[in-house]
Amino acid sequence: MVASTLKIMEKLEIKNEVLIKANSDRVWQILTNPAETKKYMFGCETVSDWKVGSELLWQGEFEGKPMVFVKGHIIAIEPQVYLAYTVFDPNRTDMEDLPVNYLRVEYRLTQQGEETLLQVTQGDYSTVALGEKRYAEASNNGLGWQPILDLIRAQAENPLV
Repeated sequence: MVASTLKIMEKLEIKNEVLIKANSDRVWQILTNPAETKKYMFGCETVSDWKVGSELLWQGEFEGKPMVFVKGHIIAIEPQVYLAYTVFDPNRTDMEDLPVNYLRVEYRLTQQGEETLLQVTQGDYSTVALGEKRYAEASNNGLGWQPILDLIRAQAENPLV
């Protein structure tokens, strides 16, 4: 008799959260309004009609020329509560632009009195090409989304940001 071993892969995800002293309407605007996303996402603005199945682009400028840095599609959307979309860097030369190589990003907003808990999950890196390498790049030395969430929090709590 031959013994077999079944190895179950654990999900490889980045998870971060932040409590923001602002209502979920304000946080939602920061997550979806191009003028707002540009302030915290490395100068990139979102381009989408925010409907399930629609394209979502993160675009900005590089060396004075317009460029798409990340692309994907809206998977699910419930304004002020939940947003899920796929992401892929079309500028990568080390993997093909195939649906199987796209990651999923989820935003969950939970109103807690006058504050909003924003939770972000990105992954599953264990299912995509170069998953461990991409996870290491995106985890930002274990910080993941935290630096971006801190910028979102500052922007939501201070209208002048």
